[in-house]
Amino acid sequence: MFYLDDIGRYFLMLKGVFSRMTKGSVLRNLILKEIDDLIIGSLGITIFLAFFIGAVVAIQTALNLNNPLIPKQLIAFASRQSVILEFAPTFISVIMAGKVGSFITSSIGTMRVTEQIDALEVMGINSLNYLVFPKIIAMLMYPFVIAIAMFVGIFGGYIAGVYGGFVSSSEFISGLQEDFIPFHLVYAFIKTFLYSFLLATIPSFHGYYMKGGALEVGKASTSAFVWTTVVVVIANYVLTQLLLS
Repeated sequence: MFYLDDIGRYFLMLKGVFSRMTKGSVLRNLILKEIDDLIIGSLGITIFLAFFIGAVVAIQTALNLNNPLIPKQLIAFASRQSVILEFAPTFISVIMAGKVGSFITSSIGTMRVTEQIDALEVMGINSLNYLVFPKIIAMLMYPFVIAIAMFVGIFGGYIAGVYGGFVSSSEFISGLQEDFIPFHLVYAFIKTFLYSFLLATIPSFHGYYMKGGALEVGKASTSAFVWTTVVVVIANYVLTQLLLS
């Protein structure tokens, strides 16, 4: 029953986010700040992780190709499929649940502890719209981050495969082009758009409704990371069944 209560409050929170909109000029400044904090601030760690994920996938694929009859192009094919379908959209989103999610929960939770949210309500401002809506809009740019992660991941696979001596440059490029299905990109970005909404709203829920002091802010951040990861993994399974099966 406790979890059902939280689910109900989550959807009531979403209803409150999109009602009684804050003044447009104020929202614009808030959205630009959130884009800088959540999107631009995440590019560095995303690029770093994507590069080495792609490199590791290429190396592991190459090391498992023991049969000389299997073409070397399979290294690039496996790298492309792994990065585009799962590692870039899902694995990076799990990492972002820790980075972005903890930031959102702690920032809103701190405002709850210091009674800034109560002050917003006293001034007649819809605190949910003021705090959560800009984060949702900013996270709509999250697919841009994942697109960069896809490119960097495949590039990392190219560097590791070619300069590691596992495959030639022409074979790797040929493998990238082999049996390419454009819908796989559509599938990846559909997942990413859903993940961006989850990454913005679930941590916001845990921060907005937390109770207690500074210690509880840390606990709420941990809880937000756990539940965001759980929901992302479940959503990944459901979307994969619906779109690829």
